[in-house]
Amino acid sequence: MKIAVGLSGGVDSSVAALLLKRHKHDVIALFMRNWHDTTGTLHGDCAWEEDLDLARMVAHKLDIPFFYTDLSNDYSRRIVEYIFREYERGRTPNPDILCNREIKFDAFLDKALELGADKVATGHYCRTEITPEGMVRLLQGADRNKDQSYFLCQLNQAQLSRAVFPIGDLTKPQVRKLAREAGLPTSDRKDSQGICFVGKVDLPVFLQQRLARKEGDVVEIFRDGSSSVIGKHQGAHFYTIGQRKGLHIGGHKDPLFVLSTDVGTNTIYVGEGQDHPGLYHNMLTVAGTDVHWIRPDLEMKPGEERQYSIRIRYRQPLQDGVLQFDTDMQIRFNEPQRGITPGQFAAWYQEDELVGSGVIATRS
Repeated sequence: MKIAVGLSGGVDSSVAALLLKRHKHDVIALFMRNWHDTTGTLHGDCAWEEDLDLARMVAHKLDIPFFYTDLSNDYSRRIVEYIFREYERGRTPNPDILCNREIKFDAFLDKALELGADKVATGHYCRTEITPEGMVRLLQGADRNKDQSYFLCQLNQAQLSRAVFPIGDLTKPQVRKLAREAGLPTSDRKDSQGICFVGKVDLPVFLQQRLARKEGDVVEIFRDGSSSVIGKHQGAHFYTIGQRKGLHIGGHKDPLFVLSTDVGTNTIYVGEGQDHPGLYHNMLTVAGTDVHWIRPDLEMKPGEERQYSIRIRYRQPLQDGVLQFDTDMQIRFNEPQRGITPGQFAAWYQEDELVGSGVIATRS
């Protein structure tokens, strides 16, 4: 089988290629560049040239063909526009999830197929299985601390049928060990952080490319329910729920956290202390049009109610709750959840399997 590995210059994709080569697959390496603009990017955190050099070195070490593709137009249109659009609406996007759905397993997959590949492989910590009926199950990675199934929660059956995750049964230390033993140049490289393919950014500077500054009130919500204007900000769309840094307001014993934002009135609501009750909610809603089933054979019917384990952010421990579907999807947690954020994704699991997801519209 011919498999194209998305070689990124990191250790995970390098070991994915190593394992496929050891299993006698016909392996090719494909490096994709998705970003050119450095506005707002913190220096040294988006060194794509270094990524490219390391990817080439890994391909040379493994003696596999190396290809390069520039998908920046697709990335700008599908991901960057989405980022600006969501922040403008006062919601917090998750570009990593959209990047997997729209770029890695769509535009990149198309390029790999053009090169004659049957499937694409990435360094994600997750696993797949095929049911007797031929459905692809997306399972958590063996390393629960690194499980990345959440980032793939918007993939469909066609995409998963073309996907290979060679390191899904390994832990991060095992991956590092394999890379060192094989003499791979990425063996000790740190994991990347920040926006997918952009890197770490000064978010207000990044967003100011399109979103104008606009002074508004910062309103503190006290624990007794009363409120008071305590300062000014430069645009509600620059802030996200749960944010602590960037408020620049003193005079409090404990840090202030953003409880909610209102881009209509350009107001930020904050509360003192990380245990402020305004940070916790029991329920969220996903619009019916935003509900996505990885397993369409498990799709809920109107009026149906089921218990699942739910995750609302990467690395969050799974939380028990009840899903109720009618026109929209209501998710009610057994315990209050901190920082439920509109624009982010809720993903629901049945034991190890991620079966569906959706964009959080509201919380209550």
